[in-house]
Amino acid sequence: MRPVWKWIIGIVVFLIIVIIGVGLYFNSNWKPILETKLKEVVSNSTNGLYSLKYDDLDLNLTLGNVTLKNAELIPDSVVYQQLVQKKLAPNSRYHIKLDALKVRRFNLWDVIMNRKLFINNIAFDSPSIHLMSERHDFNDTLGNKQNKTLYDNIKEIFSSVNVKDIDIQNVKFKFSKIEQGKSSALELDSIAIKIHDVLLDETSVKDTSRLFYTKMVEINVPGFEYELSNGIYLAKFDHLTINTLEQNVLMTKVEYKPKMSKADYFKERNQNVTMAVLKFDTLRFEKLDFKRVIDVQQTIAKLVQIKNGTVSLYNDKRYPKKTSSKIGMSPHQQLMKVKQLIKIDSILVDNIDLLYSEHSAKFNQEGTLTFNQAKGVISNVTNDSVTLQNNKFMKAALEAKIMNAGLLKIQFAFDMLSTTGEHTYKGSLGRMNATAFNKILRPLLNVELGSGNIRSVSFNMQGTDRKNWGDFRFDYDHLKLNLLNAPNQDMSKTKKGILSFVVNNILINDSNPDANEKYHVAKVNYTRVPEHTFFKTLWQSLLDGIKQCAGISKEREAKLMGTAESVKDVASESKKVINKTGNFFKGLFKKKDDQENE
Repeated sequence: MRPVWKWIIGIVVFLIIVIIGVGLYFNSNWKPILETKLKEVVSNSTNGLYSLKYDDLDLNLTLGNVTLKNAELIPDSVVYQQLVQKKLAPNSRYHIKLDALKVRRFNLWDVIMNRKLFINNIAFDSPSIHLMSERHDFNDTLGNKQNKTLYDNIKEIFSSVNVKDIDIQNVKFKFSKIEQGKSSALELDSIAIKIHDVLLDETSVKDTSRLFYTKMVEINVPGFEYELSNGIYLAKFDHLTINTLEQNVLMTKVEYKPKMSKADYFKERNQNVTMAVLKFDTLRFEKLDFKRVIDVQQTIAKLVQIKNGTVSLYNDKRYPKKTSSKIGMSPHQQLMKVKQLIKIDSILVDNIDLLYSEHSAKFNQEGTLTFNQAKGVISNVTNDSVTLQNNKFMKAALEAKIMNAGLLKIQFAFDMLSTTGEHTYKGSLGRMNATAFNKILRPLLNVELGSGNIRSVSFNMQGTDRKNWGDFRFDYDHLKLNLLNAPNQDMSKTKKGILSFVVNNILINDSNPDANEKYHVAKVNYTRVPEHTFFKTLWQSLLDGIKQCAGISKEREAKLMGTAESVKDVASESKKVINKTGNFFKGLFKKKDDQENE
């Protein structure tokens, strides 16, 4: 038996020596061939746009391993400009550096016999990726022109290439957006990327279940903070997850806010420019077309979800405000002006608090209006002219608790193809105590509602760039308005009793139906002030309806809202009436006393 074992061991040792010898031979002879072919494939497959550089190539054909040390994929700026002139340049290009590119367990025999390359795993060590985005109009209008695929460029060498897994950890990523010769940059660190099942063959390019030949790309980005180019605002999030298989993007703890406090913001700008603070627990895209996002920077998705957050808007009238025409700047008109195509089937709003706050220059106080727990759906959010030919309306159905009290429901319909900004809005407000509005009335207008029950509000309105019109109904009772004196040093206010009495008993109706049981329905026909924004115009049109339902004519409004003269006239006349009434009673009682004395 011992000679047999010696014979078997000898054969095994011999085979190992042969394998090692063959491996060493091929390693030494195939290495320069592989280096030449590798660089040739990279150049040919990218129309000469990219070149591959590295310090060393470590090849072990026996184990099926290749390692590129200090590898770099470099875009050629000269070639890129030549492709731009030929209208062949892509919108995106990359510059990639890494300490090592490790290819593990590829089958050389299958390459030789079948021209098929299978790789079990590819790992990137300390990668740095710079993505440069420069939009070109010709990429939006190429029509049916067919570009060469990646497979077209490698099919002379391989009939197929399949990589099971690619693992990229601790990525340093830089995104540069180039517009009109100017560049803005965004940098991220510690990114993790996993890619599964990459396949290049004659059918994979048409496989709709794959994105750029991959079955799945998963990207995880830890929290980051980015200062916007204006130097005033910053954007941040806690975590970003992208999954191309599920076609989802998830961002958590998203914030968009100024870098400074509210007081410093207005001092810095030295203008009454609205300050915005946005905070959302969840921002999610579902069924997002990643290919269109990457190729042509188009946003096409089935659903966007905005959940649990706040939108806060601030103005300070102690600072000057630049006035300019807002005609043609309604939300739907602004969407149509966006250069990149946007097509979102639905935006789901869930539990968002909206706050508007304004600091009065006259009374030096801040008033606040809130819409709490807003929810609803905005549908057909698109500027795609083809889609809009079939359905030209973007619609929104929203509801919220105004001042955290009455339930406000409102529906918008925006005609996206209208050249005059046509839109409609209708809605209702449920029961609430009118005094809830004192949080904005008292600081900004120096008036307050002493009492008032809002039973219901309903409206059905139409609008264009120039006018808003429609029906408005306002059912209420026990409405009492208090006109206030200027704030004291401790910011407390006292009531103007006489003027308040006149206003409540002469100028406004305390209920609708009024004391004569007449029900007032407002017929709004409001002409827009060009300098007013869309939402201010909307509010002014509804306010016109409120005033009509409260019985406030233009003459009454002049007395109620006119600063100085008209109010003084009311006060003066009221005092004269009271004085005359008092003198009458004094004279009457004096005559009575004189008669009794006689």
